[in-house]
Amino acid sequence: MTIDMCSGSLPGKILRFSIPLVLSGILQLLFNAADIIVVGNWDSSQAMAAVGSTSSLNTLIVNLFLGLSAGGSVVVAQYYGMKAWKDVEEVVHTAILLGLVSGVALVFIGIFLAEPMLTLMGTTEDCIDQAVLYMRIVFAGMPAMMVYDFGAGILRAVGDTRRPLLYLFAGGVVNVGFNLFFVIVCHMGVAGVAIGTVMSQCIAAFLTVRCLVKTDDHYGLKLRRLRIVKHKLFRILRVGIPTGIQGAVFSISNVLIQSAINSFDSSIIVAGNTASSSIENFVYTAIYSVYQASLTFTSQNVGANKVKRIVPILLWCLLCVAAVGIVLGSLATLFGRPLLAIYDPNPDVIAYGFDRLSLIATTYFLCGLMDVVCGSIRGLGPSITPTIVSLVGVCALRILWIYTVFAANRSLRVLYWSYPVTWTVTFLAHLVCFIVFFRRWKKRVEAR
Repeated sequence: MTIDMCSGSLPGKILRFSIPLVLSGILQLLFNAADIIVVGNWDSSQAMAAVGSTSSLNTLIVNLFLGLSAGGSVVVAQYYGMKAWKDVEEVVHTAILLGLVSGVALVFIGIFLAEPMLTLMGTTEDCIDQAVLYMRIVFAGMPAMMVYDFGAGILRAVGDTRRPLLYLFAGGVVNVGFNLFFVIVCHMGVAGVAIGTVMSQCIAAFLTVRCLVKTDDHYGLKLRRLRIVKHKLFRILRVGIPTGIQGAVFSISNVLIQSAINSFDSSIIVAGNTASSSIENFVYTAIYSVYQASLTFTSQNVGANKVKRIVPILLWCLLCVAAVGIVLGSLATLFGRPLLAIYDPNPDVIAYGFDRLSLIATTYFLCGLMDVVCGSIRGLGPSITPTIVSLVGVCALRILWIYTVFAANRSLRVLYWSYPVTWTVTFLAHLVCFIVFFRRWKKRVEAR
């Protein structure tokens, strides 16, 4: 089930690795979109806006911890490339326990900080009570979500992207089924879709842990051996904390955008933005899968000291992500209006949603180029520099855009242009960083 990333032709293996990730991401988004679609069609636009208004904040908080999952994946991949089996085993057990602890921490963060944070974001009065309720219930299921993500990261690090897809599918079917039951039959509204989400996360986590426990390979999990190995934890944190901060940086910028949207004080605008964002995420998930490919392939080949494969990995991933981003972004725009109508048939919601979708979806490939180069840098080892570059190129530049360009011309279109502009600037900065770090690493390898 695993892919040999350190030898053989790259294009086919990158596609074999990426396609299950694309499908996993699409499934995850379909199940997430089910929350919005179900409440939008069987409850109200206010309920849909309430669910959507939590998304950027949820992502901000969760990304801080999911960076640790990415750190674990990078470290496992590097040791796996070295064939350092004892180190692989220690990282696996450390990572799973770290995921569980992170999930418990998120429970308390979500429950106690949901209302003040949503209020700070300027969530509209007709949405905030339902938004707080949804966020608190979803965060109660975070231990399961984190265990799944850490476990799936381990499987992907060794080249297995098929089984995480299957486990996610199983959990997602549960999510959709319970969404419909709780909302249509039980009339539970946002609470119903939140409970469905938590139950789906528990299913996916159980199946992932079961898979790791039953495997006989070096990445197998023995529950009685769960413990924190300090030097492995520090290595995970060295990669994971900057990665989490980078994810949070992107999320902070999205929170700022969401706050600017909320400033128009219209649940219709928020609902249109929510629907468009959900569709855009289908494009992004395909892009993110190629980022994961660049990260994992680079990490394993760095561990194996395969110098000649690093640049081809980057080039093939850039070509792949550009093609995927352009094709899917164009399709999302072409079928934008009927897709938006699935979320909410209100013509005003569709109009506001398409105004955003037509700009962002068609330029999303720029975000893909940015992410792929960033993944290659992290695979080489550096983790702080990409975070700093993202902090300046994405977050700081968007803040500047909001308080200058947007402030001078308060229109949604001007606000949305901040996305492609910051993607382009950050991509170019990451590319320069990759060239510098690759040359340094190459010299170290050749000097041995």
